[in-house]
Amino acid sequence: MSIAFISHPDCILHKMEAGHPESPERLKAIEGELLSSGLGTAIQRYEAPLATREQLFRVHDSKYVEQIFSRAPQEGLVRLDQDTTMNPHSLAASLRAAGAVVLGVDLVMSGQSKLVFCNVRPPGHHAERKKAMGFCIFNNIAVGAAHAIHKYHLKKIAIIDFDVHHGNGTEDIFQDNPSVLYCSTFQYPFYPYSGVGVESDHIINVALPVGAEGSQFRAAVASHWLPILESFKPEFVFISAGFDAHIEDNMAGLRLVETDFAWVTTKIREIADQHASGKIVSVLEGGYALSALGRSVTTHIKALLG
Repeated sequence: MSIAFISHPDCILHKMEAGHPESPERLKAIEGELLSSGLGTAIQRYEAPLATREQLFRVHDSKYVEQIFSRAPQEGLVRLDQDTTMNPHSLAASLRAAGAVVLGVDLVMSGQSKLVFCNVRPPGHHAERKKAMGFCIFNNIAVGAAHAIHKYHLKKIAIIDFDVHHGNGTEDIFQDNPSVLYCSTFQYPFYPYSGVGVESDHIINVALPVGAEGSQFRAAVASHWLPILESFKPEFVFISAGFDAHIEDNMAGLRLVETDFAWVTTKIREIADQHASGKIVSVLEGGYALSALGRSVTTHIKALLG
């Protein structure tokens, strides 16, 4: 068994202001941990292509996409929101991050790989149809899911998000599309202060209080996610793989550890094996404590591989 590992050097070149937690060192920490993990023979490396405007337009307003292209700086920084800036390499990095998920879908649907991990930045799940926010410019996983629906005519897509922050962008994009089941756990109250009070058969949000540990996270997944995933029977599973709920990550206040990420990944893999012939594309979202991030991603990939 092997996993396709998609990244690109452009994703390292995207930098925001000094000291910003969403830094190039995140990808370097993951690469460093993978080198010492013994997973080398199980990883097939691919370079992410650039997402096309057509692919972006499926999930983002065309005026917003063109605004991002036009605002991309030749030098210095351009601020998109209070947390998100672009340098001269950010547009390419954003297009690679979305393009990685598109390539991941194509690899899976062509039978070249059942499993994909996209080691990319900037992350994507806060990017709404018309707005960049929360370190995110384009919604990478939404671009990939829309590609799967458009090109391969899939009718049941599951997106599973265990980042510590609610994926408001993914919800915004798919809130009126019942062919996409979105399952999310997140700390609340916490940025972006969304996700509660939603009444929908295909948006399953589970808010966790600050200080919640692995047992509470696992209970939430078992009682809220797994039954609806079983009944939904997804044809393809995407994972918004954020690791900032780790106890060592001071970005937030949940207290998960690597074994919790292994557990939820195994549960997701079991759903995919049962209903989607094992088809999974996992995409990096958050995770800012570098050592914990590297260990958590390695644990996640090992769990995907079984």
